[in-house]
Amino acid sequence: MNPIIPDWPAPAAIRAACSTREGGISQGRFAGLNIGRSSGDDSDNVSENRRLLFAALKLPQTPDWIHQVHGSRVVRVPHEPAEPDADAAWTDRPGVVCAVQAADCLPVLFCDLDATVVAAAHAGWRGLSGGVLENTVAALPVPPSRLIAWLGPAIGPDAFEVGDDVRNAFVAVDADAAKNFRPTGTPGKHRANLFALARQRLAVAGVTQVHGGGICTYSDPARFYSFRRDGICGRMVATIWIAR
Repeated sequence: MNPIIPDWPAPAAIRAACSTREGGISQGRFAGLNIGRSSGDDSDNVSENRRLLFAALKLPQTPDWIHQVHGSRVVRVPHEPAEPDADAAWTDRPGVVCAVQAADCLPVLFCDLDATVVAAAHAGWRGLSGGVLENTVAALPVPPSRLIAWLGPAIGPDAFEVGDDVRNAFVAVDADAAKNFRPTGTPGKHRANLFALARQRLAVAGVTQVHGGGICTYSDPARFYSFRRDGICGRMVATIWIAR
């Protein structure tokens, strides 16, 4: 088990980590530390993987899960009913764990410089183009200038081939997004840079302290699950909480 600990200037009270597929007991195409219950893996294996990971990370409690739908809704957790349809969660309560699952989509973690709020967002291209990061920033009760963000592992710009529909979804909102797509040589196909697109969206939302980015899930099968590479596969999870 070798989780990624964000390298960012977060306050001492902030705890954050992103799992890889290393470790765990899942087998076959899910081999390793699969955290995703909806992936198709054996549910007992997923439960044990979660137990192992949560113990290793010393989580204060089970994460307040959300049911991710590739949208842009943001919820405050704890939430009733549990596991609401959303793609970002935030809290100002110490000990409450925000979490998002991913296997190519971009997990983005947030905290403020005073350690009063944390958030986790799931930013695939649909959610990212739909404003999930802007909505997360707007939901947090602190000025954007007091926030820092960390970009976790996601499919990289050399692997993420998309069509005109994806490019157009971003360019329709911000024409400057065109610079984050490059042609593949096939008409109507482009390589998209999720990390750069996220940084661009965050900057417009007022978040200029952005760290991480650049770790490609697609190109490292030993370390990461990748839906684009493998189809049916497991999930990693990015977590964040206030420890005090």
